[in-house]
Amino acid sequence: MIVSRSCRTSFVSSRRLGTRLAYRRAPQYTGHVGAESVREIEVSPREAIIFVKRHGIVLQAARGLVPSLAEAIAGGPIRGSWWGHPKSRIIFQAAQAVSESSEILTCKLIDGKVTYVHRRVWPALVKLAPRFRKTQLAKVWDEHTESGVHVLRQIAFPEWVPSEVLKEAETLSIAEAEQVLSVLLPAQPAKKQRNRSRDFMLAAGSGSGTTRRPTMLPDRKKARVSARLKRQSR
Repeated sequence: MIVSRSCRTSFVSSRRLGTRLAYRRAPQYTGHVGAESVREIEVSPREAIIFVKRHGIVLQAARGLVPSLAEAIAGGPIRGSWWGHPKSRIIFQAAQAVSESSEILTCKLIDGKVTYVHRRVWPALVKLAPRFRKTQLAKVWDEHTESGVHVLRQIAFPEWVPSEVLKEAETLSIAEAEQVLSVLLPAQPAKKQRNRSRDFMLAAGSGSGTTRRPTMLPDRKKARVSARLKRQSR
């Protein structure tokens, strides 16, 4: 569920709540999505945003290839909806702060689930945009109307992308972008990769000007040798 932008619930002091947010911290910032070791920090709007910045890409509550903000606050897996968790109010407040930050894109990048993408990852995401569906890259939010109904709003990609990010994406190489988003790339369909490799090999073969005979399978080769030996023995 996407956190409403119109809500203005005040944040409860992290000291009074005594809640800690576990997140993984790399010994040295490398720029790519993902990290190694773990530590705990107190929950606050600022720390929730730092959590997303540290990882680059974070799921709001679902489980996937990247950390979950809700599970980090809860301190472990959540059964069912996080709205029923004892720390649901804290999760809501942290998610609200993240979704309202101008440094973070709220979209449905991973498996159609609410995903937070920090500004530092945007150039790589733009560079590799053809590898994703446009619905994955659209900016989304849940708007609370005066009638009390929640309406899903969205801004299509790349309309939400700032001009400076587009310029950064142009200077970024494919290899650099792939390194930043390496945690997501294995989730892309492998069939396309195989087809690209096959097409490349076919194109390379046709460019030589010679026709290559297909490689004979081992069992067929054995069958032909056996038939030849039978004919010779007659």
